[in-house]
Amino acid sequence: MRALAIETATTACAIALDDGELVIERVLDTSRRHTEVLTPGIEALLAERSITARDLARVVVDHGPGLFTGLRVGIAAAQALARGLGVELVEVTSLELLAASAHRDGHRGRLTALVDARRGELFAQSFELGEGVVARGDASVIGPSDLVARWRGESQRPVLVGDGAARYRDLFEFSLEVTVLDIVVPSPREALAIGERRAPVELATPLYLRDADAVSNFAVRKAP
Repeated sequence: MRALAIETATTACAIALDDGELVIERVLDTSRRHTEVLTPGIEALLAERSITARDLARVVVDHGPGLFTGLRVGIAAAQALARGLGVELVEVTSLELLAASAHRDGHRGRLTALVDARRGELFAQSFELGEGVVARGDASVIGPSDLVARWRGESQRPVLVGDGAARYRDLFEFSLEVTVLDIVVPSPREALAIGERRAPVELATPLYLRDADAVSNFAVRKAP
């Protein structure tokens, strides 16, 4: 089944295409230029493989958690494609994609996926990597220092993945013995793999976990 995956949850914009013979993954940009690069990037990749959007049967999109504007761009594009073409639309999360990449690389055991949420916070979720990838709880918003405090009470050495782990790497490594994996972009290739076994949705819903920065800033200004 030919399928396209769209990744815009972090500062990176990435896509992956399964054309029925080959899976190609491409990072289009890493500096939050999702609006400018996403559509041309999709068009170029389809043309490269000599297929059109009408040849697709499924669109997979990372619906978060992640940066507010990026999620809106990716979800809007995925929704438009799925509705316009009459094909399946599937949601995946940024945190499960990070964990899936670590699993594909051969890592096993407990792992925490971290996406940089800005404002000194992280989107975090723990997973157990064994024969597959199993979430150990829901995704949450937490500060890096609070994570360190939580890990101090655990016997296992934390293994971390994601751009949130990279951003606060110095803090984590100074405070504890941790392993930080060099995986920072939620993989659209993994999104394609997960999308094969996940039920489609009618409407993609952003997984924000908190208010957008603009809403938060407005509330702060309005506070007495």
